[in-house]
Amino acid sequence: MVKKILYFLVAALIIAQFFGPEKNEGDLKSIDAFYAETNPPEDVKLILKETCFDCHSDVTRYPWYDKITPVNYWLAEHVKDGKKHFNVSNWEGNSVKRKDHKFEELIEMVEEKEMPLKSYTITHSEAKLTDTQIKSVVDWAKLVRAKYALMPKAE
Repeated sequence: MVKKILYFLVAALIIAQFFGPEKNEGDLKSIDAFYAETNPPEDVKLILKETCFDCHSDVTRYPWYDKITPVNYWLAEHVKDGKKHFNVSNWEGNSVKRKDHKFEELIEMVEEKEMPLKSYTITHSEAKLTDTQIKSVVDWAKLVRAKYALMPKAE
């Protein structure tokens, strides 16, 4: 009986490999409005690309292990959750108040080293931020917030 259950589970796992969640492979142009409005310096642009955009934009670079079910479902849910909290691909659709709040959260999460997530940096070593990189991102984010403070805030 145990052998039959094991065979069934192996068969189910093999069959599951032919199915997977929808990919988050949007257009890089979706990030242009965010770049234009927030004007990150080149070093910060690289940091954002390497550490943020996989989960916080419509453009995800998928690792090799995304081909494995059920890992691909876990990754898809992770990206969906990341975009729910902060999505640079729909930046134009947000109010100034919301954008300012998102940058307030960005500063807090990066300063406290809660972002990027440890689970992400385990497989993306290039995403581990140095203190210098953290300072660059935070300084840029504070400049963006200063700009938003000068704008009228519609509800």
